[in-house]
Amino acid sequence: MKPPLLLIGQGSYEDNESVEFGRFVHRLRCRLDRSAAEVSGGYIARARPRLRDSVASLVARGHHRMVALPLGLTGDLRADADTLAAMTREQERHPTLTCDYGRPLGSDPRILALLAERLADAAAEVASLRLVPAAAGPLDDEPERIEIGETAVVLVGDGSTSPASNADVHRVSRLFWETHAHEYMTVETAFTSLTPPGVPGGIERCRRLGARRVIVVPYLLFAGGVLDRIWAQAMAYAAGHPDLDVRCADVIGDCEGLADVVVERYEEALSGITW
Repeated sequence: MKPPLLLIGQGSYEDNESVEFGRFVHRLRCRLDRSAAEVSGGYIARARPRLRDSVASLVARGHHRMVALPLGLTGDLRADADTLAAMTREQERHPTLTCDYGRPLGSDPRILALLAERLADAAAEVASLRLVPAAAGPLDDEPERIEIGETAVVLVGDGSTSPASNADVHRVSRLFWETHAHEYMTVETAFTSLTPPGVPGGIERCRRLGARRVIVVPYLLFAGGVLDRIWAQAMAYAAGHPDLDVRCADVIGDCEGLADVVVERYEEALSGITW
């Protein structure tokens, strides 16, 4: 039997995020069950199940080697003090435990493709709003059309005290623009907290560049409190700028495309691929 996959979350007080994390763990269990590999997940803090409980359960079932993969989009595991400290504590509790680490999800082309799908969904919703029902009156009541070249994108990360993590989000914004969003006016970067620019600042930059519509794309895996803050900040800005059409896309979420990336990271760790 292969070593188990341990998915690590930072932890959130938001039930929505915990529920979606749990659904994704279940999806991976269904995928890896075919290759006789167990999957577990735990949070470093705040939410349940806790990482220490998940590790203890795996060890109690006879597993003394596992592959750990932090579920996050930014940062380098080798610089992720919280995750490394948490796993060090687990290895002190269980001296026979050895752990291999999967490389970050980050700017994997499939992650960029999933972001492009969420952007396309938001843009399609905009297009559907232009359709005028037969009973709505004459066609000249239809809102003025805004072209894709007049539409900007703001990619929003969570924000960090680590300059390297924040730089990762800027790097992804550029990659996303060049690979999936080059028809749009621009892809700007913003953050929900800890570092500028904030969501309003990112949208404002797009407005000053001449955008008539802005689509805010969260650079997040799962829905939760951070997503709520992004949407709230975007809508607050929109309320004060009625001349600008502001829309919000959804998070990447629990999906097969994300599972594909995680499974690949797991197989890489097992085969000894370093990064």
